[in-house]
Amino acid sequence: MTALADSVGQHLGYSEWHEIDQKRIDLFADATGDHQWIHVDPERAASGPFKRTIAHGYLTLSLIPMLNAQVYRVSGVRMGVNYGVNKVRFPSPVPVGSRVRAGVELVEVTPVEGGVQVVGRVTIEAEGGSKPCCVAETVARYYA
Repeated sequence: MTALADSVGQHLGYSEWHEIDQKRIDLFADATGDHQWIHVDPERAASGPFKRTIAHGYLTLSLIPMLNAQVYRVSGVRMGVNYGVNKVRFPSPVPVGSRVRAGVELVEVTPVEGGVQVVGRVTIEAEGGSKPCCVAETVARYYA
């Protein structure tokens, strides 16, 4: 875990690109009960503010564990858990058909009983977008 602490302040890299298709959006709507038309009604959304359906902000946020795993791994630990999120913003929408990826910066590593707490800044961007889709300060704990 020393290598983790030595990486504070560094950009750790980028995940692969992942397409956000309508099926994924619909499944997320079913899982959460959020069936707002801007997410699930392509016909109505075509005449709406985004001209097509968009992913839920929380769908974008929920991709972080998968995207983070493509950027870095913490080895030599017994268990890792999501501990929370300090800050989340959704500066721009994720239109259906977009490809997104995450960039990860390690912000802080702090000892906790039995392990360390890691704060990372995850910036999710859509390919060709001018602003990030999601910026989140995530908190994870790793136990030795």
